[in-house]
Amino acid sequence: MTAFRMPAEWSEHEGCLMAWPVREDLWGGVLDDAKEEYANVARAIAEFEPVTMVAPPGHGEDARTRCGDGVTVVEMAQDDSWFRDSAPLFVLDGDGNRAGVDFRFNAWGRKHHPYDSDDRVSALLLEHLGVERIASDMILEGGAITVDGEGTLITTEQCLLHPNRNPGLKRDEIETELKSRLGVEKVVWLPYGGLLDTETDGHVDGACAFAAPGKVVLSLPDDPDHPDYARMRANRAVLEATTDAHGRSFEIIDLPQTAFVDMAEGQVEVSYLNYYVANGGVVVPVAGVPQDADALAVIAGAYPGRKVVGVRAPVIAFGGGGVHCITQQIPAVPAISAVPATA
Repeated sequence: MTAFRMPAEWSEHEGCLMAWPVREDLWGGVLDDAKEEYANVARAIAEFEPVTMVAPPGHGEDARTRCGDGVTVVEMAQDDSWFRDSAPLFVLDGDGNRAGVDFRFNAWGRKHHPYDSDDRVSALLLEHLGVERIASDMILEGGAITVDGEGTLITTEQCLLHPNRNPGLKRDEIETELKSRLGVEKVVWLPYGGLLDTETDGHVDGACAFAAPGKVVLSLPDDPDHPDYARMRANRAVLEATTDAHGRSFEIIDLPQTAFVDMAEGQVEVSYLNYYVANGGVVVPVAGVPQDADALAVIAGAYPGRKVVGVRAPVIAFGGGGVHCITQQIPAVPAISAVPATA
């Protein structure tokens, strides 16, 4: 048996997992709008691959009605609706086996209560899917990492070294657990996530994403007054000065567009980088502003051959995330060629 490794997000998917939003203390008066945006994202992804929407008991019919027949709905206990962070991280090995790594979840440093159902939902999902569970005692959200599937992982110091996650673990101990559970060989630490990303303490999926081995898309606001103008340039300097697990220098694709939207609840930033790579497509959160088109063009250039689709998501941004934050891919199990029998 060969070792497990987390595949890149652009690898072939068996499907996509999402969770239905119901948390009134988070969404308040925009809960109905959040449901519509989640349903729109689910339908957009379903054009490329199967989508399973997990709804808390008693909310399945609402999800089915809003999402339509193209989305499968199952009921399962959960607290919140950010499956990038609370669902398992799937890994594959070279023998055609798939497993799910069940990291601990503490609601981004105990920012929301309760979160015990979200901490258990990975195990329930893996049991439902019939997938082997690999347990880890380390707290980790999927939005805190991006991998190339070839041994390199990028994260941020702002998030993974925050004392509200794993105060008993040192940096090298966190690296060791990432390497052991996800099959990576090198961890690249960017100093910053988004300054305004106080909900997740600076997840990397608001700053940088692998687009191919040796190639990353980097948020790089072109407005000097943007709070991340200098911070993302510091991230770029780190990427310019390092290499991946195979010694390759990074090709960096800058994503300079930013979008702020005024809502009754306040101004929110819609992160174009917080997209989901599907089979043959990329589903991107947009804000309904002129710079949407330019951002979609940058992302299309980073993923040649894929159809890029924008879905309006300002309410999801208000809740603390984007399209990437509310999705989790299930990688397809690769076909293993039969070995001819020997005499």
